[in-house]
Amino acid sequence: MKLDILAIAAHPDDVELGCAGTLLAHAAQGQKVGVIDLTRGELGTRGTPETRAAEAVASTAAMGLHVRENLGLADGFFQNARAEQLAIIQAIRKYQPEVILANAFNDRHPDHGRAAHLIADSCFLAGLRKVETLDGNGQPQAAWRPKQVFHFIQDTYQAPDIVVDISAVMDTKIAAIKCFKTQFLAEGDNKEPQTYISSGAFFDSILHRDRLFGKMIGVQYAEGFTTQKVIGVKNFKDLLMTVS
Repeated sequence: MKLDILAIAAHPDDVELGCAGTLLAHAAQGQKVGVIDLTRGELGTRGTPETRAAEAVASTAAMGLHVRENLGLADGFFQNARAEQLAIIQAIRKYQPEVILANAFNDRHPDHGRAAHLIADSCFLAGLRKVETLDGNGQPQAAWRPKQVFHFIQDTYQAPDIVVDISAVMDTKIAAIKCFKTQFLAEGDNKEPQTYISSGAFFDSILHRDRLFGKMIGVQYAEGFTTQKVIGVKNFKDLLMTVS
């Protein structure tokens, strides 16, 4: 299946926190969207790989994603190296997305920045025809390079290069985040240690950030992204959102 937008992120739930609204907003416009999780989040303090996988399934259903896969890379230990690059290149060539959404280059969790570089480099390499990969049937894959890679903003604040209005789908984004019950809003659960992200304060910070980005363009909620490439338009009318 060819996708319009493919989000690739280090851990199950990264996409939900950072860019689920953008995927939902574009899906509502008839575009095909999907997610690739690089790891199973097996080093997470709370939950297990099995519970994280079940939560990802629930979130996938809540968001109505067309595709979701997990590459099973080593949580905490994946590198921007050939084996990991080839796994991502195979996925990019399989789904041929026009746009990739990826982790932030700078963030509290070291996996996020490392994933950002890995994904960006893999997007470039996927366009080189002499980088050879095979599909699930053992057939050679054609080279494919996404037209744009955007990095969603995570825990560490960054000034966005572009923001996407997600006001109409914010309730669904919240529902998708809440599917990860072992990770978020778990202050009353004393079976496992409390973590930085398990508190209500962390959950509220996600809502506040999306309100802040929304305020920048005069809407209720938005998600912010950075980009290494210049954003081009054919007509200023393509820039629909301005603050009066």
